[in-house]
Amino acid sequence: MASVTVSKSKLVVKRTRLFWQLYLSYLLITFIILTAVTWYTSESLRYFFLEEAASDLQVRARLFKDQVMGYLDPLDREAIDLLCKRAGRDTATCITVILPSGKVIGDSVKDPKKMDNHADRPEFIMALRRPPGRSIRFSQTLKKDMMYVGIPVETGGHISAVIRASTPIDTIDIVIKKIQIKIAIGILAIAILAAVFSLFISRRITRPIEQIKEWADSIAHGEFQFRPPVTNSEEIAGLSEAMHQMAIELRERIGTVIQQRNEIEAVLSSMVEGVIAVDMEERVISMNHAAARILGVSPTEVRGRSIQEVARDTVFQQFVRDTLSSQGVLERDIVLSSNNEESLNGHGTSLCDAEGRQIGALIVLNDVTRLKKLEEIRREFVSNVSHEIKTPITAIKGFVETLQDGAIREPENAERFLEIIGRHADRLEAIVEDLLSLSKIEARAERQEVLLVKARLKDIIETAIQICEVKASAREIDVKLSCKEDITTKLNPPLLEQAIVNLIDNAIKYSSERKTVWIEVSQKEDEFVISVRDQGCGIERRHLGRIFERFYRVDKARSRRLGGTGLGLAIVKHIAQLHGGHVTVESIPGKGSTFSIHLPRPASS
Repeated sequence: MASVTVSKSKLVVKRTRLFWQLYLSYLLITFIILTAVTWYTSESLRYFFLEEAASDLQVRARLFKDQVMGYLDPLDREAIDLLCKRAGRDTATCITVILPSGKVIGDSVKDPKKMDNHADRPEFIMALRRPPGRSIRFSQTLKKDMMYVGIPVETGGHISAVIRASTPIDTIDIVIKKIQIKIAIGILAIAILAAVFSLFISRRITRPIEQIKEWADSIAHGEFQFRPPVTNSEEIAGLSEAMHQMAIELRERIGTVIQQRNEIEAVLSSMVEGVIAVDMEERVISMNHAAARILGVSPTEVRGRSIQEVARDTVFQQFVRDTLSSQGVLERDIVLSSNNEESLNGHGTSLCDAEGRQIGALIVLNDVTRLKKLEEIRREFVSNVSHEIKTPITAIKGFVETLQDGAIREPENAERFLEIIGRHADRLEAIVEDLLSLSKIEARAERQEVLLVKARLKDIIETAIQICEVKASAREIDVKLSCKEDITTKLNPPLLEQAIVNLIDNAIKYSSERKTVWIEVSQKEDEFVISVRDQGCGIERRHLGRIFERFYRVDKARSRRLGGTGLGLAIVKHIAQLHGGHVTVESIPGKGSTFSIHLPRPASS
């Protein structure tokens, strides 16, 4: 049976197994039935034996009545007493003759003169009312339980005496006890058989239910292979079949849900945009990998945590609060100061359940840091291009106006002005050519039209040195090459030659006279490195990160004076990328710089 305990104002039910509930119920029912049967049988037997004893006493009393009738009128007490004692010995019955007054005039056991008045005896009182009287009570005379039966003796229409026959009932109790012992033994055997049978029945009923429970547990754990056997019970068989159908439908629905969840997770994981779902308490419900990367957290560790713990940025936190309180769509640019000034474009909208009730907010973050930087670079590029082109155009226009104003008639000045105009025109032509060259390289890279052939690096570098030999000789700069003869790789000779020429040209420009420029080719496990090292003025560390940008100059005045366009290193970078490589620079101010082109090494080389 289930017992109930109260703990902390909550009702806790201690559950009992169905097997014990059924089995104990069967035992209790069996015990009650057998107890009732035993009691009823015992009482029926006792009643039967008492009725038989009463009938026997009544018969004996009537037989004695015929014998005592002749001694009542006239009354002969002594004869009646002797008759009682003789009849008592012959029948083993205690016989007593009582007058209507209650006085005993004859008894088979004792002297009537010494016996009490029996006017108050129940059997005597009932006998005076004509029907036979009967009672069972404890005899003070014989000190045992006795059954008494009294019948009236009528003479002349009135009762002249009452004959009472009695016998001890302890013999009846002994017989009944013997019978009760036999009944008890039989009932005990029946109880044992009933207990065994109840155990079998309880086990037979509960076993399929336990199997169904184990099956339900396996379904709860996602295991659908096991199915309990169908029993002969219609209800349990129906339950098993219903569970089977439920398991099939549940498996299909769980499979659908898992598939949909995996698809959603795959979509969210593959999204470049960061997606964050928060509840009305500003706690994170879900977050994809992009959002976790943007905020610098783990997507599995932030679930259930407040947005204040996840993102320590007041602007972003305020955006989440505004989205929760707004009924529409919000869009806002956010700069995360905690993540190196990362620029984000945030979209926020309400998150609703199936019934349309708002349960939170959905935040979509686009990382526009690169776009911002590209926009800034574009603005700088446009500004630099405009400035670089405007400078020679302004100079050309100014000197042309000067010539038009009359300087053309001054031969010395006219020649000098025309020389300046030609120099600025050459500079403008160099800028346009470098821009066109850079544009072509980028276009070929986008269309993947670059043809790579297997060639020797030393041949290409020697050609580049020959192109720069005139400039080097003019400044008495010695160009030295260190490269093995057998180094070959897949490359585009004209483009790589152009990149090396640009590096050698820069090294010659920024080196002092009578210095040396070293060109070295080294082999590593996965790449070839072409290094051009000079002994020039060097570059400060703060410029190294932007040295390969278009029109970026460390010393603008010196660069223009030396004839640089500001595009040479950008061209070198794009040519290296076109070959699947990259460029690096190392520099020490006052000691020189080393520019390196890293080319991927084919597996067969």
